[in-house]
Amino acid sequence: MAQLKETLKRLYGEEALEQQLKRYENAERAFAETFGVSVEPMIFSASGRTEIGGNHTDHNRGKVLAAAVGLDVIAYVIPTRENVITVQSEGFPRDDVKLDVLEPVEAELNSSAALIRGVAAGFVKEGLKIGGFEAYTTSNVLKGSGISSSAAFEVLIGTILSHLYNDGNVSAVKIAQIAQYAENRFFGKPSGLLDQMASSVGGFITIDFKDTANPVIESISYDFASSGYSLCVVDTKGNHADLTPEYAAIPQEMKAVAEYFGKKELRDIDKGQVMENAADIRAKLGDRAFLRAMHFFDENVRVEREAAALKAGNINEFFKNVNESGNSSYKYLQNICAPKNPSEQGLSVGLYAAENVLEGRGACRVHGGGFAGTIQAFVPNDKLDTFTDTMDNLFGKGSCHKLYIRPCGGVKVK
Repeated sequence: MAQLKETLKRLYGEEALEQQLKRYENAERAFAETFGVSVEPMIFSASGRTEIGGNHTDHNRGKVLAAAVGLDVIAYVIPTRENVITVQSEGFPRDDVKLDVLEPVEAELNSSAALIRGVAAGFVKEGLKIGGFEAYTTSNVLKGSGISSSAAFEVLIGTILSHLYNDGNVSAVKIAQIAQYAENRFFGKPSGLLDQMASSVGGFITIDFKDTANPVIESISYDFASSGYSLCVVDTKGNHADLTPEYAAIPQEMKAVAEYFGKKELRDIDKGQVMENAADIRAKLGDRAFLRAMHFFDENVRVEREAAALKAGNINEFFKNVNESGNSSYKYLQNICAPKNPSEQGLSVGLYAAENVLEGRGACRVHGGGFAGTIQAFVPNDKLDTFTDTMDNLFGKGSCHKLYIRPCGGVKVK
């Protein structure tokens, strides 16, 4: 028990220890009730993530600044001899995925079963071993929050397969790449690699996706808890239904600009080339594609500046660039509200309220994919109560979440 407590402190922080001990005890009890086994199960965890900088750059091989957080998916697991992965997730129907079929199943599109099958298929594709197991999972990663519940679930399945059948030797980077493959090809969502990489690798990191097969990852040591600020995300309770086309249009339009120059992604060209051909690009691809490309190039530079500011301990310079990132997402990337639903602008409301509370201190920006969901804010601790009350009044009690940056991603807890 003492060892488990120390592990949980590392994953969630000391403030959350008692709450997490109860959560793990409840999950262990539910596992036993679900599967009725007497063998002591193994325990796994995969974190959600927060994107700090690099909004919508990863799918064009850009740069991001991200961190793993203390909101996660945990699983109690036992291996089985059956060639089936059985997952009972709290509050959801049970998934029984037979591993004799490792191709996308149309009926599973947009389901957790698709993610399980996709991760297993990705392991086989990479020459790795797979096998059956039974798992009970529970998650406190908010769906539609920009903290990426799907990536955490994918990384969890990959981490389990790594430890059960590959001696725990599958790298965090490889698990993230397999997770992205599962989400793209089996689940049907054209996501970049940011969510999976941040969830799998853990800590506070920059990622350069120029070579997606070998992304450059750098850890940054910076403790926000001692900086006088708190990192928060606010759930604006927006509806994500039918927004996939809005998300998909962003990489499509960025790549269309790259294709104008005979390249696949924006990382293969530079801002100067686009500016020199701006009139023709606007005429052929439209203004929004042009502006989204400009956001990409500028955002890559901002990630470098944000990382440098943190390394130097210059928090005000860091906040300046975070605010610029949010401004660019609003005006140029244009992922704050969906054009087809102009009456719903929860993110804009949240950003307006955040700026009013912060009064020029800290920073705020859209968080994650955008259009609905969450905003992110760096809040001075002396304003945290006012900030929380303001957001709860706007979006409902419990809308504001203070995040803990955890030092690891997908792990075997015990």
